[in-house]
Amino acid sequence: MRDTIRRSILSVGVFVLATGGLPAQEPDSALGVTLTYAVGADLSFLRWAERDRGIQFKESGVVRPGLDIFRDHGYDWIRLRLFHTPTELPNNLAYTIALAQDAKARGFKFLLDYHFADGWADPQQQPTPRAWDTTDIAVLADSVFGYTRNTIRAFREAGVMPWMVQIGNEVRNGMMWPLGRLPAHWDNFARLFKASLDGIDAGRGQAPRPLIMLHYDNGADTDGTKAFFDRFNDYHIPYDIIGLSYYPWWHGNLLELRDNFLSILDNYPDKDVILVEVGYRPREYEAGELPPFAEDAPGGPRKAFLEAVNETLLGISDRRIKGIFWWEPASACDRDYFDADCNARPVITVFDKYRRR
Repeated sequence: MRDTIRRSILSVGVFVLATGGLPAQEPDSALGVTLTYAVGADLSFLRWAERDRGIQFKESGVVRPGLDIFRDHGYDWIRLRLFHTPTELPNNLAYTIALAQDAKARGFKFLLDYHFADGWADPQQQPTPRAWDTTDIAVLADSVFGYTRNTIRAFREAGVMPWMVQIGNEVRNGMMWPLGRLPAHWDNFARLFKASLDGIDAGRGQAPRPLIMLHYDNGADTDGTKAFFDRFNDYHIPYDIIGLSYYPWWHGNLLELRDNFLSILDNYPDKDVILVEVGYRPREYEAGELPPFAEDAPGGPRKAFLEAVNETLLGISDRRIKGIFWWEPASACDRDYFDADCNARPVITVFDKYRRR
């Protein structure tokens, strides 16, 4: 799902100590990789915006590097998408490595999002890279293995081995169509996922295996989420984290989001859960339709939305809720986290009280 650039948001969720801070959490079992609660953002366009498009992001009128602004407001994870051979957008391997290095220098942890496409991959479109075969599943799986192995090796050798890897983006309808399309080709989809997992293991050398995420788009769809993960789990392929997207104009209200979280926590006791894409855009609502958060809400509708999502998840006392990522909050001015003058909006401050001493 997308528009010109797509969507955005962030929040936080897991139970909070009586002091009001985000709790430390137990290590995960994935070969030594430890995940504490992630406050993150997908900033895949940030380097492109600043260096190629000349955008200068500001805080209180002062121009600052975007990564510094996010870091100083409690963000500690960056999510970066990787396209195979993009022709219009910047997210190729070299660009993604460079942005990951910029983020690591500021202390960010790194979630890598494989799209397995030359451009956007989402429930409406999951195109196979042009360079790969679309007629033979064995050939395609071999291409996935080799590509994943080589790219993970490149990240490792560049000093930015991902802490977490997302195999496919919003894969409710599969990936790498037509061979990996769902619901028609579950066996193929599982084979492609496993080929990528094997490629990660082959490319990581002696580094710990990253945490592995499987990403379902509709975070408020309880029945659909359960049907998808029940079916995938029949293949007994290991992964660590269920990733969800949540955009209320597409997916539903906060009660429906909460119900889905409760269902996941009940049904999959060995999985953690992350809201890996969230966002709120008042303009997405039709004329005459009443948006759930008013323009005159304190701090603006984006801040009100983020705080409401945060409160929804804070009410679920379970350590397996492992964080939230806002999708592309810093791709342009007059969008999401930045106003028409490129000044940070109040939404940037939502996590100050959890991260600042």
